[in-house]
Amino acid sequence: MIGRRQFITLLGGSAAAWPLAARAQQGTPPVIGFLSHGTPEGTATFVAAVRKGLGEAGVIEGKDVTSEFRFARHDADRLPALAADLVQRRVAVIVTLDTVAAARAAKAATTEIPIIFALGTDPVQAGLVGSLNRPGGNITGISSMNLDLGSKWVGLLRELLPAAKRFAVLINIENADSARSMITRTQEAGFALGVPMEFLFATGERDIDAALAGLGGRTQALIIHPDVLFTGNRAKLAALAIREKLPALYSTRNFPQAGGLMSYGSEFLETQRQAGIYAGRILKGEKAGELPVQQATKFDFVINLKTATSIGAEIPPTLLARADEVIE
Repeated sequence: MIGRRQFITLLGGSAAAWPLAARAQQGTPPVIGFLSHGTPEGTATFVAAVRKGLGEAGVIEGKDVTSEFRFARHDADRLPALAADLVQRRVAVIVTLDTVAAARAAKAATTEIPIIFALGTDPVQAGLVGSLNRPGGNITGISSMNLDLGSKWVGLLRELLPAAKRFAVLINIENADSARSMITRTQEAGFALGVPMEFLFATGERDIDAALAGLGGRTQALIIHPDVLFTGNRAKLAALAIREKLPALYSTRNFPQAGGLMSYGSEFLETQRQAGIYAGRILKGEKAGELPVQQATKFDFVINLKTATSIGAEIPPTLLARADEVIE
């Protein structure tokens, strides 16, 4: 007859995937591993949204689960080692907070521990899952699909500035998959509308000032790449765009709330909340590969009129009429 201790030993690494109730009976609360391409400061709101989703699924941080965090600090080369560290820690679930690179690192590190991603692009095209409806394996997640909106962003700026000669796009080249998608989509849209694109690159906060310095004299508008680096520096980006008297368009409403001019896209914090719900469901025994990848269905258009006034931009009535929120 196998004793309790022998039974646990035989299970080995698979114990990480035990349902919440079983782990609780052993007196060891399960651990959620958070893996991020960004920094603790830049992803704090994301973590809060995941915890909100966990609570809605009936899982309370600090009571039912504990957390381990690994941050690459915008250095993609660190992600594989950080993911392996979480696997060695035998976490029950890994939640990747931002980039495709983080999700890929987690997927490469384990075929057993459930993985939940929160992304802005198509996870099938990224090679993370074979199908949205049946992801299979140990991975699933949520996609805001914001990176597919490049043509929409260029079109909105063209409507704002019909005589514009050039637009600029600020990109975190360190987030390679997302950067390639952003360049392709905005370049194609710019070509179709007759507006050349200037691409500016940043890999850390220190690069943002240099990238935007004097930009207002070279281009008529700016598009910001949906990326955790820029989300964490949204107030700074808004202030720099205002300094340059440059209309800027962002992917999520927290940018115009921080002083940016306009945003169009799905709410990434909602994506993170849904990821938290999925984490709770998996901790209670559901299988990641059987949970379909969820996609955003609602996209909001937000305009900050106070910022428009400060940079001397006149918002056409047609744009104002379509806005879901106008900040005055």
